Amino acid sequence: MKHAIARADILPPERYAAERRDHRRRIGEIKKARRLEVGPFVTFYFENYDTMWLQVQEMLHIERGGEAQIADELAAYNPMIPDGSELSATVMIEIEDAVRRHAQLGRLGGIEGKMFLSFAGETVRGLADATRENTSPEGKASSVQFIKFPLTPAQKEKFRVPGAQVVLGIDHANYGHMAVMPEPMRQALIEDLE
Repeated sequence: MKHAIARADILPPERYAAERRDHRRRIGEIKKARRLEVGPFVTFYFENYDTMWLQVQEMLHIERGGEAQIADELAAYNPMIPDGSELSATVMIEIEDAVRRHAQLGRLGGIEGKMFLSFAGETVRGLADATRENTSPEGKASSVQFIKFPLTPAQKEKFRVPGAQVVLGIDHANYGHMAVMPEPMRQALIEDLE
């Protein structure tokens, strides 16, 4: 499993444009097994090399910023690729209605510190990306959070046990929800722990 996108991994713009549909379809299939809704409007998207490679390629395709943009995109997205000892997720608070979204985000300040994985008697708290503002000084949560779940070697072994029940949850005072991770998803995430 690759843990970083190198400059050499980036396709030239013309080639990516020609192959874009195939790449989006292939990685779209990978993403299906890495997405889990927790409660009515929070979704976890577990990232890996492939999902981040597609994100970088898409940003380059859309913005067309050239060589300078490539370095910026790699710096932005490489930290989201699991390093073999963690799971990494983009967490989206998805509420279509703008008024309702604003109100809910105002109630969810600090949610970035309230996410967890639970399995085999272990609880792993999520760690938010400290380089960004996850909750504003006014207490409003960002609608996009970047969370890592660091696992010890012993926890990794427990996570790998076939059929292990994994619960993904949020224990925020205004948003307490959990979801059992489907077995195909747990199996897909095992690859991130190698």
